[in-house]
Amino acid sequence: MDADYGVDLDEIRRVVDEAEVFIVRFEHVDRRLLVDARSAEGDPPMIRIVRAVSSAAERYRELQQLRPKMSLPEQITVFSWPKQSRALRESGIWERIESRLVGLGGPDLGRECEVAFDELVAAERAEIVAAIRGGEGFETLWERNPSS
Repeated sequence: MDADYGVDLDEIRRVVDEAEVFIVRFEHVDRRLLVDARSAEGDPPMIRIVRAVSSAAERYRELQQLRPKMSLPEQITVFSWPKQSRALRESGIWERIESRLVGLGGPDLGRECEVAFDELVAAERAEIVAAIRGGEGFETLWERNPSS
């Protein structure tokens, strides 16, 4: 267990290096990072930000829709990331994900990784703004006086 991150970084590195398909759950947003390292002719590895689902069966259905030419994997490995997405970069995990995908599918996947990372950061920012403003699922500690 890494004291700075609250997770076993060695185990996460193993998942990133070996799992065919994995999902990263974030505590601060309802989005997930989906990494599918499998490839076939004309169907390179994939990285996407996806919505949270309510069951493994729903996730498998979603993956089948995203990658209709690919057979379903035997398993989808899931791990939680307790920090903000920027900490994936600080820990070296993000570079490891990107390196694996680029190594498997070429430099275009580097750009897809950046797009996915930017989307994660934007989702976290939107969640913080919603919390401050009392958006859906949040309550503010104060309310503006309508007469002011």
